[in-house]
Amino acid sequence: MANRLFIEARNAVDMAKNSTGSGQHTAVERARNAISSAFANSTIAEQRLLTQLQNELDHLT
Repeated sequence: MANRLFIEARNAVDMAKNSTGSGQHTAVERARNAISSAFANSTIAEQRLLTQLQNELDHLT
């Protein structure tokens, strides 16, 4: 069974990367919250991927 929170975090990061203008700030914040929620409930491999997603968000801002 897939980790629902991990999938939501990955989708939120994709949305943030595709957002523009003032909507991007809101999308980035949502993605950061989703990553934070997913991190504690993830496997080590998922945590590594979440860290990469966080780095992608850091480059957007």
